[in-house]
Amino acid sequence: MKSAALAALFVLLVGLCPLPAPAQRLIVPLTGRRHRAIEAQTLFHTLFHDFTLEDDATTYVQTGDIPAMWLRDSSAQTIPYVRFERYFPSLQERTAGVIERQAREILTDPYANAFTADYRVWERKWEVDSLAWPVILASVYWRTTRDRSIFTPDLHAALRRIVSTYVCEEQHATCSRYVPPYPVPSQDAYNRDTGMIWGAFRPSDDPVYYHFNIPQNALAAVALRDLSALAIAGYGDRSLAASATALGERVQTGVERYGIVYDPSRGGWIYAYEVDGLGHARMMDDANIPNLLTLPYIGWCSADDPTYLTTRNFVLSKGDPYYYTGVYASGLGSPHTPTGNVWPLGIIGRALTSTSSLEIATAITTLAETDSKDGLIHESFYASGYWRYTRSDFGWANALYAELLFRTLAGNTATPFVAGGGVMLPFEQLWETPHSVRLVTQLQNESAILQALSQLL
Repeated sequence: MKSAALAALFVLLVGLCPLPAPAQRLIVPLTGRRHRAIEAQTLFHTLFHDFTLEDDATTYVQTGDIPAMWLRDSSAQTIPYVRFERYFPSLQERTAGVIERQAREILTDPYANAFTADYRVWERKWEVDSLAWPVILASVYWRTTRDRSIFTPDLHAALRRIVSTYVCEEQHATCSRYVPPYPVPSQDAYNRDTGMIWGAFRPSDDPVYYHFNIPQNALAAVALRDLSALAIAGYGDRSLAASATALGERVQTGVERYGIVYDPSRGGWIYAYEVDGLGHARMMDDANIPNLLTLPYIGWCSADDPTYLTTRNFVLSKGDPYYYTGVYASGLGSPHTPTGNVWPLGIIGRALTSTSSLEIATAITTLAETDSKDGLIHESFYASGYWRYTRSDFGWANALYAELLFRTLAGNTATPFVAGGGVMLPFEQLWETPHSVRLVTQLQNESAILQALSQLL
């Protein structure tokens, strides 16, 4: 309520008294070796540099420094900014355009994960989460704005295509005709009756080892609940809603039955990263989201869920082969980048799901110390030498960094991924990231953020 009231008051005052355009600096509890000012305008970099309004009334979103639109990345780049659209309605056209373009891309090829500006397939890597993210974006947008303009025939057809594709890949051996674009070293054997969705590639765009990636299936279960609600609200399509609900329940049951394994060394049950449903599991985590670390962020469980906490302890330890520690940072990496490179996405995901204000402040400090000279976030950097990095401008990471600061420094509430505002597991509540500054500082930071956005529009 505080953020909403402040935003409404700010918009009114801006209309009465236009503001000058100085840089708006956030008040940040930095705890590290050097003080790096964080400009509020930088938090909107991806929104105003990577989003392009096209002649067909859609919005093309490239993922930072790569001229292609990933279904996953473009959704994640948009979601943090939907919270502002009630107060800055001009942003709604931009987001509605993303939703419509994604629908058309899905109808072009539901197995592709990335597209060019002219709707050609950039990559055809079947990733289960690629079809989940656009549904979550549409759901977040609808629940925030109640803008019915998104309920186009294309979106309806895309929602049906998502369900039919998921059902087919649930029965991959007998239904699917998908062939990976190149030979992959995945294990071919798997249980055909898990209820989960078969996948070929991870959120990192790397091949899976076992075909049931647990974080991707968890996100699919979240998205299917959202899809059911969208089918009713937008189209009165109870048949589609029922199909999505039934599939989502099968996927959720599969994750709970096959995706949790007992770890004697930790004395408890933890989530596996990938399984084959035959008793084999890949025990690791990858910085790319969805991952095990961010299960509370995507709405699967609460951050104080016992199984999640045991999993989190494993993920953030040397037991995870992709957890790296160096002079300048510690965090999740990925087989997608060099050994020893940590990903800011992993650092941000850790902070968004943390219960410790100190842990969050440390993460913000690390990010502020290792970003580019323009304040932009890299894909990854070497933990003992942050000047060795991959990708100078990663749109997804820039947006998620903004989400972290909106929550921790400006007091914004989390944007629920699950329709209904809760989480997938029963008797658990949506986790709210702790604030890192006092209320008066939150108000000052929120004012700086809103002023920066007003100046950019």
